[in-house]
Amino acid sequence: MPSEIPLEELASLPNVYHPRLDPAGERIACFYDGSGRVELCLVDPGTGEVTQVSDGEVPREARYPIEWAPDGESVYFHRDEGGDEQNDICAFDLDGGVRAVVENDSQCILFDVAPDGRLLYASDAGAQMNLYEHDPAVGEDRQLTRYDRPVFGGQYDPAGERVAYVTNERADLENRDTYVASVAEAAPDPPTSEGGDAAARRLDVSPEGYETGVSDWAPAGDALLLTDNETDRSRVGLYDLATDDPTWLSDGEFEEHGHFVHPDGRVFAERVTEGTQRLVVYDREGSEVATPFTDGVAWPVAGRDAAVFPDGSVLVGQATATTRTTYYRYDPAADETAVVREAEYGDVDPDRFRGAEYVTYESTDGTDIGAVLYDSGERPSPVVVAVHGGPPADVKQSFDAQTQFLLDRGYSVLWPNFRGSTGRGRAFKNAIHGDWGGQEQEDVAAGARWVADKEWVDEDDLAVFGGSFGGYSAYWQLVRYPDLWDAGIAWVGITDLPGLFEESMAHFKTILREQMGDPEDNADLWRERSPITHVEDIEAPLLMLHGVNDPRCPVSQARDFRDALEERRGWTEGEQFEYVELGAEGHASTDIDHKIRVYRELADFLDERFPAE
Repeated sequence: MPSEIPLEELASLPNVYHPRLDPAGERIACFYDGSGRVELCLVDPGTGEVTQVSDGEVPREARYPIEWAPDGESVYFHRDEGGDEQNDICAFDLDGGVRAVVENDSQCILFDVAPDGRLLYASDAGAQMNLYEHDPAVGEDRQLTRYDRPVFGGQYDPAGERVAYVTNERADLENRDTYVASVAEAAPDPPTSEGGDAAARRLDVSPEGYETGVSDWAPAGDALLLTDNETDRSRVGLYDLATDDPTWLSDGEFEEHGHFVHPDGRVFAERVTEGTQRLVVYDREGSEVATPFTDGVAWPVAGRDAAVFPDGSVLVGQATATTRTTYYRYDPAADETAVVREAEYGDVDPDRFRGAEYVTYESTDGTDIGAVLYDSGERPSPVVVAVHGGPPADVKQSFDAQTQFLLDRGYSVLWPNFRGSTGRGRAFKNAIHGDWGGQEQEDVAAGARWVADKEWVDEDDLAVFGGSFGGYSAYWQLVRYPDLWDAGIAWVGITDLPGLFEESMAHFKTILREQMGDPEDNADLWRERSPITHVEDIEAPLLMLHGVNDPRCPVSQARDFRDALEERRGWTEGEQFEYVELGAEGHASTDIDHKIRVYRELADFLDERFPAE
């Protein structure tokens, strides 16, 4: 089937990343690649007009968010080297110039900025990812926590005197608790896993083994907006810090996650159900308020300080399977919306984009698995089964350029939300723990068989594709289900679990232990569930894509599998498989040049090894 959308045009469609309203509510800072490269830009919320303010000083890849300084004169951003994610925190001064603010040889992630300008960030400069504070007034950094396990997230209270964060001091690795600590007390004596002298208070929300996360402080600083999964499906509630009582707003029927507490007391959250993500608003009495954002995926772009205009309206994004992101100004009091910036399509006809439907099918053990299915219209249609990363993530009916690239070339696409995915509750998400390469891969294979049975599908033309954990799945499917697949594409994928653990950062090692158990106690399992162990069983042609600076799935994962294909399987690069290293890139990238190259590699491989005829 001939392509009707030039891949260069599709890959070059402009994107807005991390929009943040300034402290005065007059400008929106964002990363934007309308120039052909990611740059720091300002958007006029009244007209949608974009003004570029940087000229190559910011990263080409927009993975990490930006934050305004309280005076509205600078924007903080993360800067690494070629996608290695060993970020420094820098400031872009709008009157000209870039300043390094926090520099070290480790990963730094900015979480929040206090009203007086102090920066709250996480860093693995020590033995683990912990919270630090930078005071620009004196140019000093101080450590606020010293836990053995990673700290997830961090937020100042409205006065900048306390911080709320998430970590796990309990025996169960699946556990997460929310803590509140005084900055003044934590700085000289950081709370530790052994129990420091600082006043770090663990909120009594759920028993051990459940996950409680913090979304926002109430405007008065007297309560926290929490998301918790003791009821299996995540619920949203306000935790009164004076009485230690939570008031739950969700009824547990759907998976919900909190965003922020509006200045007028309304709670903004999201609800995930059957491939959609709805914006949910609860009023001050806890009743749900209807919103106009019911299709596809909708979300407030940031927390209260960076998403709420002075008049109380909220900056919201929305996309569907066929429409790219449009940004709106939503007035919750009047239930009215106004467009801030329309989606851009350039010379691409948006009518060419194919829609999606949410489907379910039965896995091998009888469990119903949800999925998002796109029909290319080709008859009979070859199918690409695309496997998402994470694994704790899920695919929704939102615009995805890579999926549209495949559809335009005649390939239908099935995205399974296999066991281990989010959106269906804690038990479903955690069912993958200790079982990578097990039942979740049966879910993926069952999806392939289910779609192959459809009369409009060519059952002899099935390919598997995925990145990150999805790349692991692509490798695993090819070596453990060799008769099912006609081609495979593994992008920044995992092939050797013990090797991955050895090269991982400390916080990733904690996550890997949660996912697969201790690598020494479970050494046999880790080896058996590594695709490289079974490389001799691969049959279908394979394309391997990997960035050389990837810190999450190091390039050695691809190089070792390539060598094993040649030495143990007897294959030759350029004949049975293709191998591509993506230069100075990390764990995928939003950079347009990178996307164009990846699309070209995919097109060449598909045209030669898996053509849609």
